[in-house]
Amino acid sequence: MDRKELDKILQDHKRWLTRSDGWSAEDRAHLTAEDLHGMDLRGVELPRANLFAADLRGANLQDAILYEANLRGADLQGADLRGAILWGTVLWEADLRRADFSGADLRGAVLLCADLRDANLFGADLQEADLQYADLGNANLQDANLRGANTWGTVINGAKF
Repeated sequence: MDRKELDKILQDHKRWLTRSDGWSAEDRAHLTAEDLHGMDLRGVELPRANLFAADLRGANLQDAILYEANLRGADLQGADLRGAILWGTVLWEADLRRADFSGADLRGAVLLCADLRDANLFGADLQEADLQYADLGNANLQDANLRGANTWGTVINGAKF
């Protein structure tokens, strides 16, 4: 996908979010399995977007607004999500290895079976997040807020708290 196509989708999605007469499904951002790896998406506004299985490896999503988005099975290896707003986002089975979530808002996010090995979650807010069976091996969780998070079955070998 080129930047021009993406900009059109972003414009339609913004219109979808601001409609006063109800939401039209055709304007919602559907980026299922799209190749967006390495793209500069700083500050992008995609709340409630469908990014199922999207390739976002190495993408710059710093300060992105992705609350309640579907990123199930997405590949975000090495992505920059510093300061991103991801509350309520579905990241089930997502590949988040080496991703930087410093200062990100992940309150209530669904991270079931997510691979967060070597991820940087310094200062991230993971309140009430579902981390069941997630792999946080060697992740940096210093100053992260895990209050109320479900960590049943979570792997934490080598994680820094």
